[in-house]
Amino acid sequence: MKSVKKMGLNKAVLFGAVMSALLASSAYAAEINFVSGAVGKDIEIFKELVKPWEKDTGNTVKIVPMPSSTTDQFAQYRLWLSAGNTDVDVYQTDVIWAPQLADQFLDLTEAAKDVVKEHFPSIIESQTADGKLVALPLFTDAPALYYRKDLLEKHGASVPKTWEEMTATAKKIQEAERAAGSKDLWGFVFQGNAYEGLTCDALEWVKSFGGGQIVEADGTISVNNPKAVAALDLAKSWVGGISPAGVLSYGEEESRGIWQTGNAVFMRNWPYAYALGNGDDSKVKDKFDVTTLPSGGDNGKSAATLGGWNVAVSKYSKNPDVAISLAKFLTSKETQKERALKGSQLPTIVSLYDDADIKAQQPIIPRWKDVFMQAVPRPSAPTKVKYNEVSSKFWSAVHSTLSGKGTAAENLEVLEADLTEMKGKGW
Repeated sequence: MKSVKKMGLNKAVLFGAVMSALLASSAYAAEINFVSGAVGKDIEIFKELVKPWEKDTGNTVKIVPMPSSTTDQFAQYRLWLSAGNTDVDVYQTDVIWAPQLADQFLDLTEAAKDVVKEHFPSIIESQTADGKLVALPLFTDAPALYYRKDLLEKHGASVPKTWEEMTATAKKIQEAERAAGSKDLWGFVFQGNAYEGLTCDALEWVKSFGGGQIVEADGTISVNNPKAVAALDLAKSWVGGISPAGVLSYGEEESRGIWQTGNAVFMRNWPYAYALGNGDDSKVKDKFDVTTLPSGGDNGKSAATLGGWNVAVSKYSKNPDVAISLAKFLTSKETQKERALKGSQLPTIVSLYDDADIKAQQPIIPRWKDVFMQAVPRPSAPTKVKYNEVSSKFWSAVHSTLSGKGTAAENLEVLEADLTEMKGKGW
């Protein structure tokens, strides 16, 4: 009886040891839920990129798709994280979200100590909150002005240097082409819907006119000034003129849809639209080029909103080590190179801008360094956890102006009062 009990105990110990070994090895396959919004072919590219990691580790990745609107994404992320949702392991995050979501994500400082030096220091800094590395950089972003080089050449027009020049050129070509039968052609498409994308566009207009950055780095509220008013007055003139009235509901994809069907002379958009614009199904393939966004005139400079996406690991993940492994793989030099080649997305790893394959297959990427040098951050650092509310008030004021609901001067005055009250309660 004693020996039987002993044998049973030994089997139990052995079984436990085997199971522990299996759980600790790649024989235990974990499914990692990766949540991400998408524009263009992001999801399609992601599925291809992640296959080597799945093969090497034995784990799998399930994509949880989100709307393309970053505003909608952020709201959903906050709901899940505040509820301690364990179903999502890895989140794709916007560059501005680190200070707001830091408490909900794991600190990746130790896990990434061997690779952080490869990335642009400013991007690593943007993902660090109170000494905690909240997310690893996936790709960076800065928008450019897309233009139809064939139409500019046809009409003897130069690439515009200022927004005023862009307006005049767009109007001239739009009128001439419509008279010749292209009834659906518009001069300029951009992101005019009331969401974070409009904050990006309008920040570029205001900053390029010398009107500041809404809230400055030291916390000064600067948005209500004559140069900002002039920038928004010019933008208001586009709606129903060189831009369709429907632009007030456009996001990135709606703008790209008009552009890629050949129905716009100019477009403001992010790098992802370049590769898609040269796809076999595009009517503007080989007919366009990009340049830095226009300046606001004599006293202005080009301004491109700093964008970019990162990957963060939920502190509620059931498989944190596996999730961190995926995050490091997705942000590695090899994967960033593939993302650049397949999706024309800008690497955050400095050395890739000199990569021979990227130069040969995506020559636009090395050129985008000029655009990136003009990048201006949104005021997420000085406004901290209140940034989304600040941005919402800004894009609402801009959208009202573009829609003809009050003048730029009136709406910016109200915005300044709202932001001052908000600041008084503490960012």
